[in-house]
Amino acid sequence: MAISKNHLFMSVEDFLTFESAAPGRHEYVDGQVFAMVGSTMRHNIISSNIQSILQTQLRGGSCRAFISDVKVRVEATNSFYYPDVVVSCKPLDTSGTVVTEPVLLVEVLSPSTAATDKREKLVAYLKILTLKEYLIVYQSKKRIEVYRKGLDGHWKIPEVVELQNTLEIHSLPKRLSIALDAIYEDVDWVEPNATAPWLVSEAACGSFELEEMY
Repeated sequence: MAISKNHLFMSVEDFLTFESAAPGRHEYVDGQVFAMVGSTMRHNIISSNIQSILQTQLRGGSCRAFISDVKVRVEATNSFYYPDVVVSCKPLDTSGTVVTEPVLLVEVLSPSTAATDKREKLVAYLKILTLKEYLIVYQSKKRIEVYRKGLDGHWKIPEVVELQNTLEIHSLPKRLSIALDAIYEDVDWVEPNATAPWLVSEAACGSFELEEMY
């Protein structure tokens, strides 16, 4: 989901009060509040496909997959974000709006958030103690970057899954294999313009090196 440049400064308590009554959604980064704007239908299709696949796998168990409208709090960076998909295995108050202990987070790249998803959010999300995997999903092609925490508690060098290959999810109670074709089902690959915004933003922004974080 895209974020506008307009922002305010407020406390966490004021932000939560403001957000509960606001007509739109906002993300919070250490006192700054950023308004979120709409995304493409392609972005929505990919996010919905992922959430649907995950929730089918999780049905009947203790974990739940949520899409877009659930906030994740990152205590280490004093931030609240709206991931495109989030999985939590902690018992939740279903009247709430905030997840504090996710095991899996997914962001689908969009023109105005590629840099944030690959740098700011990457650094923030990997500080969440319960998180086991973070997926960065491309819109322009079948490509997913997988950040996965090892058994030793350290994050591994990201794995890249592309084309007709299969994505392996390790963070759920049972491991899950997902064909990329299923994640990108119903996406129209016809590009009216080779310089489409998501192509430019995805290509121009490299991911943070893990060595820079530790």
